[in-house]
Amino acid sequence: MKTTSLYVPTLALDPEKILKRFLRYASIGTPSDRHLSETQTPSTESQWKLIRLLEQEIMDMGVPSVEVTEHGFLIARIPPYISTLRKKNDMAVPVVAFIAHVDTASDVPGDPVRPMIHRNYDGKRIVLSSGIEIDPVNQPRLSQYIGDTIITSDGTTLLGADDKAGVAALVTALEYLMQHPEVEHGGLEFIFTPDEETGRGMERFPLDRVQAKVAYTLDGDGEGTVEYECFNAYRVVVQCKGVGTHLGYARGKLVNAVTMAASFVSFLPRSESPEATDGRFGYYCPLEINGNITEAKVEIFLRDYEMEEIKRRLQTLESIAKAIEGIFPGGKVTLISEKQYLNMRDAFAQNPQIVQYLDEAIRATGIEPVHTSIRGGTDGARLTELGIPTPNMFAGGSNFHSLTEWVPLSAMVRATEVVIHLVQLWAKG
Repeated sequence: MKTTSLYVPTLALDPEKILKRFLRYASIGTPSDRHLSETQTPSTESQWKLIRLLEQEIMDMGVPSVEVTEHGFLIARIPPYISTLRKKNDMAVPVVAFIAHVDTASDVPGDPVRPMIHRNYDGKRIVLSSGIEIDPVNQPRLSQYIGDTIITSDGTTLLGADDKAGVAALVTALEYLMQHPEVEHGGLEFIFTPDEETGRGMERFPLDRVQAKVAYTLDGDGEGTVEYECFNAYRVVVQCKGVGTHLGYARGKLVNAVTMAASFVSFLPRSESPEATDGRFGYYCPLEINGNITEAKVEIFLRDYEMEEIKRRLQTLESIAKAIEGIFPGGKVTLISEKQYLNMRDAFAQNPQIVQYLDEAIRATGIEPVHTSIRGGTDGARLTELGIPTPNMFAGGSNFHSLTEWVPLSAMVRATEVVIHLVQLWAKG
């Protein structure tokens, strides 16, 4: 079986240049803050640092239009180039956008990031400086990259390949197109977004400044991955209101909101938790609990591919709320739910060409596309809701949101090539 480990690019790309670019981006820790994201985008100043670095780097390439919005969305635009003969045929080529996010998850420490380079990977366990190991026994994908260059963190933080591998691939593709003006393409927009990990960045997406009719996010993992189905996502805030009194005289009077919140969480089905589900099974996830005796709050994420299952879980939470009020007389439980994003699959049933071109671009690099469903969401889910169908493709990393995150250099090279092939396919029509 042919492996991807020593992939040689078919285009004039310099893998070492992509490596240096990725290391430069990864070294800037950019964890977002989901609490601050409710009132500001970007939610953290560190994201601005990377956005401004990208802005200058792209301007230095000679890209004719580079814009940074007040909320940190960086948009680089290239006008279309179609040959004279094609122009005579008056063929309309839609504007296509490519998107990657600059922030990283806050699930584990994300700053300061100290990337480690493992050249000519030998197929054995990768031992990080903190003693944490990345073992091919439980990371079988590693065995595909013997002889390749693997990049990890030092084990004290995440690496940030989610999504700086995508950022590096897009900037490199943009640079290639600027250096090869003979490559035919329609109008292109390269967009770098903040706060994807909080799920709130797209609330301030500058839709009125974007011309694209179709887009692709580079936010997936293994090479060849194509994703155009994601979870439906809801966020529920459970507000528990108790009755406070002096603890020394609390018998028959005190209603402890902290105990109410803890009891609510204990009623959630453990068999439908993130740690107990995979494949097409959704879940409840209590994300945070805080408060005091009189008022406490629980934040819960609901995820599922089917909206009927989301509705069932919302009804279950309502039932749990009533049960808690019955167990704690005098206490009150209020639920506040909000939609975060929806499953985007239906948009591609109506526009199959969008995914077909992506499949063809991946095949042009020598591998078959692998269609999977995202157990999560991307900026593309929100964009699809806004009328711009946006499937997700691989950027090459693995073990996202963890200290053992890693990415092979060849995967970033291949992702860059896929983008360049895609723009040409759309130009050919």
